[in-house]
Amino acid sequence: MKTSAPHSIEYSDKNRKRSKIVQVYNNLLEEFKSRQTGYSTIAIIAQSCLGSAAAMLLLMSNMQDLFKMILVFFVTILCMAYNATVLAQLKSKITFNLLLISLLFSALIIIVYLI
Repeated sequence: MKTSAPHSIEYSDKNRKRSKIVQVYNNLLEEFKSRQTGYSTIAIIAQSCLGSAAAMLLLMSNMQDLFKMILVFFVTILCMAYNATVLAQLKSKITFNLLLISLLFSALIIIVYLI
């Protein structure tokens, strides 16, 4: 019977970057879980301000009315969904994920419309 030497598995740069992103996400999630009440309160203010700035930029833009209103709808729904999860005291991971989605979507809208 042949014995094979253990092969070392090398990760590509893409996998290393992905694992670092996952590690940062997990660290942030654990920090959020440990102090959820305080972070949720601060995050409501932050994501509401960012969402309102995104909605303002959308309403000030010169684009088609239907598409603009759909984007305003999604910005509003994501902000309201996060606020509802905080008020309903849902699990930390759900609350944290909705916070990230809301912040990233609003930031993306702001970046796209400022460029």
